[in-house]
Amino acid sequence: MPTAHPFSAPARPESTGGRKVGVLLSHGFTGSPASIRPWAESLAARGFAVELPRLPGHGTDWREMNTTRWADWYAAVNRALDKLTRECDQVVIGGLSMGGTLTIQLAADRPADVAGLILVNPAVASTNKQLLALPVLKHLVPSMPGLANDIKKPGVDEGGYDRTPLKALSSLVSTWPQVRRSLPRVTAPLLLLRSTEDHVVDPSSARIILSRVSSTDVTERLLSNSYHVAPLDNDAETIFAESVEFVARVTNTELR
Repeated sequence: MPTAHPFSAPARPESTGGRKVGVLLSHGFTGSPASIRPWAESLAARGFAVELPRLPGHGTDWREMNTTRWADWYAAVNRALDKLTRECDQVVIGGLSMGGTLTIQLAADRPADVAGLILVNPAVASTNKQLLALPVLKHLVPSMPGLANDIKKPGVDEGGYDRTPLKALSSLVSTWPQVRRSLPRVTAPLLLLRSTEDHVVDPSSARIILSRVSSTDVTERLLSNSYHVAPLDNDAETIFAESVEFVARVTNTELR
């Protein structure tokens, strides 16, 4: 089982032109830091401070996760942004799947603290009609089969749960309308990386995000050789390189 420990790396200003630049990354629903750790490490290797928290209820047991809600996960990324803003000159935030959803809300709520936003297969909606049954279903059954390991590359394990806790999922889905309403308050430069074949998040989310944010600096990149957990998939190096370039550009940082 891949390690579910959080990842933290200090800024190395000698590599970033004397400035301290931070990056906050968030993993997704039922996942753990293992699902995006190589992404975090690639940014830390270039001298950026990186915080990759383990969201409450994740990386342990799905039953524990069923006792946590959106407010718990959002509080965790909010605290991580607090730490980076104290320690750094500028901060870029981003995430995978629900990690993207959380950082969208963070960018809307704290625009002055966010120099850029990187989203990989973020979720703010779904065309899956089964989700409509969640408000009732969550009281009848605790979980359904898991969503983990939607990865094209053979032999890769993201360390996610094999069950989907329904009370936690209901909390996430019920928060989507709020996140969609917040999109016009997102003004930060945006890099959205989207897998062309994703069995967890359908294309409706990306369309909604790109049509509603107020950001004027927007880049969409399509990942043609990866499924949902793209930071562990065949296009991982593209995500890492694009992220480094984006962070450097939006923070006006000269990498050494």
